[in-house]
Amino acid sequence: MSVAGEAGEAAFGAVPDVAVLQQRLAAFAAARDWGPYHTPKNLAAALSVEASELVEIFQWLTPEQSARVMERPESAHRVADEVADVLAYLLQFCDVLGIDPLAALAAKIERNETRFPVPESGVRHSSE
Repeated sequence: MSVAGEAGEAAFGAVPDVAVLQQRLAAFAAARDWGPYHTPKNLAAALSVEASELVEIFQWLTPEQSARVMERPESAHRVADEVADVLAYLLQFCDVLGIDPLAALAAKIERNETRFPVPESGVRHSSE
């Protein structure tokens, strides 16, 4: 298990897998008859809004302050909530479109490893 996974488990208990979380989100939405509103367009827009709310937390912080944001319980809670909102909408978006988010990420990492090989000369390329 990764360090991030261990920290998540310590803070929030056992962490279910992606498919279980997607099923819970789908059941939550279905029980409230939200299905007609969970179109790809609406979910992409909601994802963007939630990502913007995450950015808002960091908007006027210095780089040093932003690196310490998880040290204060009130800001740590806000960051964790916004991360959860972003992930929830991303998982719902993937579910609606039939995208396996972990497979998509693995494929993207592979493409980036090919696209941005480790330079032999020690020169670093900026990301795009």
